[in-house]
This record gives sequence, C-alpha cells and structure tokens, in this order.
Amino acid sequence: MKPQLLALTFLALTACFTGVSQTISYPTWGKGMTFTPKDSSGSIHMSARIQNLFILDQGITPTGQDPKIYGMTRRARLKFDGFAFSPKLKYKIELGLSNRDTKFSDDAGLVGGNAKIILDAVVKYQVVKNTTIWFGQTKLPGNRERVISSQKLQFVDRSNVNSKFNIDRDFGFQLHHKFKIGESVLLFKESISLGEGRNMIVNNNGGFDYTGRVEFLPLGAFESKGDYFSSDLKRETTPKLAFGFTADLNQGAIKQGGQLGKILIDTSGNYVNSDLTSYMADMIFKFKGFSSLVEVAYRESSLGDYVDAFGRSFNQGFGYNIQAGYLFKSNYEVAGRYTRVMPLSGMASNISHGEQFTLGLSKYVKGHNLKLQTDLTYDRALTTTFAQDKLIFRLQTEVSF
Repeated sequence: MKPQLLALTFLALTACFTGVSQTISYPTWGKGMTFTPKDSSGSIHMSARIQNLFILDQGITPTGQDPKIYGMTRRARLKFDGFAFSPKLKYKIELGLSNRDTKFSDDAGLVGGNAKIILDAVVKYQVVKNTTIWFGQTKLPGNRERVISSQKLQFVDRSNVNSKFNIDRDFGFQLHHKFKIGESVLLFKESISLGEGRNMIVNNNGGFDYTGRVEFLPLGAFESKGDYFSSDLKRETTPKLAFGFTADLNQGAIKQGGQLGKILIDTSGNYVNSDLTSYMADMIFKFKGFSSLVEVAYRESSLGDYVDAFGRSFNQGFGYNIQAGYLFKSNYEVAGRYTRVMPLSGMASNISHGEQFTLGLSKYVKGHNLKLQTDLTYDRALTTTFAQDKLIFRLQTEVSF
C-alpha cells in the first residue's frame, strides 16, 4: 500500500469515527485523538508524528574535502492503539511512511518485493494480574535504547552500539510479568519469535529466536514510566534507578544481525545458517533534571570467522555506550555521549573498530512531542588512517500530533 493511500485511509477513518463515536477526546497537543464507541466496547487512539533531519558530514583529512549534505524526512509514522471489548485485550498498530521505513528489503526475495510499511501489529492480553501475553510483530525485549521510542530519544538518533547489536522487531509470542517487592519493581520478559525480522512473508528459514530480559528498579517506579523515555522531563524528586539484562539466541540466523542486515550466501548460492548469541546490559538513572544511560552489548556467531561468497560476515563483537544530560528549567538540555564498538579478536565481523564522541543540545517545547535537537559527533575509526575520521552535525525537528 502506498504511503499516500495510507494517509487517505487515516483521514477516512477519522471522519467515520467522528460520525459514530460517543466520545472524542483530544486532551492536549501530542497526545493523539481517542475515539470511544457508543457502547464503550473498545477504543481507538490515533496519533501521527514526523521527524525532519538535516545532516552535514565533513571528512577530516590533511587537505580537507567537500562536505556531504543530506536532508530527509527521517521518520513519518501513524500509530493506532486501544482496547477491544475488554481493557484486558489491547492492541497496537504502527505504520512507517518515510523512505527509510518503506525501503525495499535486500533479502533476496524473502519478502516478495514488498515495502516494509508495518512496524508494529501486536495484540496484548492480560492473562492474570501480573502477566500479559503478546502476539504479533513488535520490538523484542532487547536493549533499553532500542525499546525506547525513536520519538523519545536524548539525541538525534540512537547510538552506534544500538545500530550494530540491537535485535529489533520480530514476529512471535511474548510474555511480560511485573512484580512489586516493597517499593522496588521487578520485571520479566520472555519471547519466542521467528528470528527473521519484520515483514517476512515466507516459511521460517529454520530455528527460532529466544529472548529473555529482566529489569530491576530498586528505588521504585519512575514517574510516567520515565525509565522508557530519555531525559528527565519529569524532574524526578527522588533518585530513580533501573537495571536491565537481556540474553538472546537466534538459531539458524541468515542475516548479519539476525533480524537485520544482509543475507549471507555461500558459493553454491545457499543461505548460510548461524546461531547468533547476544547479551545486553543497561542502566538508567534520573534525578532532578539529570539523567544517565549506560549500555553494553556482546554478540558472537557459531561460525566464528566465516565470510560468505560476497565478503559478508555476521555482526559479532562488543560495544558500550555512555551518555548523560541535564535539563534546565528553561527546558533546554545539554548532553554528552561516548560510544565504542569493536569486532571480536580473530573473528570475521561486519563491525569495524571505532568510537564516537557526541555533544547534543535540545529544546523541548512540549516534551518529546514538539522539540528541536542538534548534535555534533566526532566519528573516529580505530583500525584505519586518520583520513577516515569525520565530523557529523545533525539538526532535527520532532512534531507529534
């Protein structure tokens, strides 16, 4: 379905529900619009958002070189969620309309030539008080930076650690559990998915993806679920801290990153299968406008130093990301980030050894729903010459309706 047709469908649905709904709620800018039918048998919450991005990429060489300039609508999303017949039965649909979201897959025909429009299509049912089962396509319970919405980031985009090691979206089942131990909170999340990534429409290649995550909040819950949005926009009055650990096994993976990347093909034209094992740990802290996030990630392939017929290898290596920021009462925030990724010693990897230093400045007009963000990154390659280093300036606006 073309993005233009999806937009028209969104408007048509709005018009239809406006005519039949008993209640229409639009509480404030950025919170979307909620429709409730006359018999209160469900709800539909709709929202939309856009991110416009400008990039100036300047390589650093002894003689200098012309800068590369990019401009794009980085993200354009439509989101629908609510409940059906019972508050225990919830759903979420998210569609991506930008070129980055709908680009055709490099999956050797595995997706049938379809654009990747569907991001999330998941149903959630609360089985008992502390346990909810999810079914469909959505983000796996991976590293915190990935599960935090792209709308709610502290910098223009996620770190290089997330880019190289995250396990992204997949289709399958998830179980989510939540327990309170005094003031502390303990969360468990498990999933079994196909392991092939989002929008796959062919038979499973063989093997499944198994993910387990545990989170511990020793100082109690964050205000407004603040452990899953960046920056201390709620200005926590008492210190808040959360730890998370994820383990993931993708059996029979054929893509470089499991759910992401190019497919590896041997000299006979067959898909290459590998078991990818990933471990991720993270920590987030917030108090009176100060926030900090730390993440580490590790991944290895059962094939070790394998390189396919096209010179491709799996994303195996180690990386860590450290960032912190302070939000002033004027709603300006300054933040800094250091990221480093490296391949495993003696193993073939699609990951190059490098580090990034990033300084960010943000202005929150209406929280993460209306903001202006800029950052400057020094991207340093640690395995090549100085001529590979570069400075990257980015400017981005976020508008959520």
